[in-house]
Amino acid sequence: MFITTTGNRGRLGNQIIRNLAVSLIAQKHNLKVQYYNQDTIQRLGIQLFSGTNSYNSTIDLTDDNFFFIYNESQLNSNLESFGHFFQTKQIIQFLYDYLHTPSVQNNIINNNPYKDRYNNNNDLFIHIRLTDVQHLNPGIDYYVKAIHNITFNNIYISTDDPNHIIITQLIQSYPSAQLIALDEIHTFQFASTCKHIILSHGSFSAIIGYLSFFSNIYYPQFDPTKIWHGDMFSIQHWIQVTF
Repeated sequence: MFITTTGNRGRLGNQIIRNLAVSLIAQKHNLKVQYYNQDTIQRLGIQLFSGTNSYNSTIDLTDDNFFFIYNESQLNSNLESFGHFFQTKQIIQFLYDYLHTPSVQNNIINNNPYKDRYNNNNDLFIHIRLTDVQHLNPGIDYYVKAIHNITFNNIYISTDDPNHIIITQLIQSYPSAQLIALDEIHTFQFASTCKHIILSHGSFSAIIGYLSFFSNIYYPQFDPTKIWHGDMFSIQHWIQVTF
């Protein structure tokens, strides 16, 4: 007999979204699930559900059938989600709302080693995604415009390419800016406590935003034909920066 699995496709941000999507269906239908990277993700205080039901048959869980399967009165198959990312606007809003339910939010907060910073600073955190997708980065003008509209005390920058010209230019313009070199989980946790957050494209940035319960979130406008992910940023109260 097989069980539902999530697979390892994509980086940590993608894995969090996929695992969380599967977890909510598993909780609804009491599915037994094998999650990839479960221990790492649960360090954030995000509990991934695994029940007792497993079956001899398996069906593909996709963006298109996610809500159909979730809303089924009974499910008699395992789910295979390895090839899908669950980044439609509707699914993302569903996951975001779950993360912001009081019990889930409180568990995430209580697992954050920087929790004393929540609502206790006026800091700015900037996440700048580069490396293999640097050609899709919104560019220096976006970050400068966003920063210009924010009053802050300290500025922190996290990036996967600290030697990139965008980083160099920002540090030249804001000499007090501090580069943050934390592991992925601690980056999520520290960033989410800052009062103001400027995001880039991509799932890692998006997760920072989802976990930032008391922050002002800024994100870049985007052309759907020029990004590699779904609409993960059209969250109510988030601020889109046009440039």
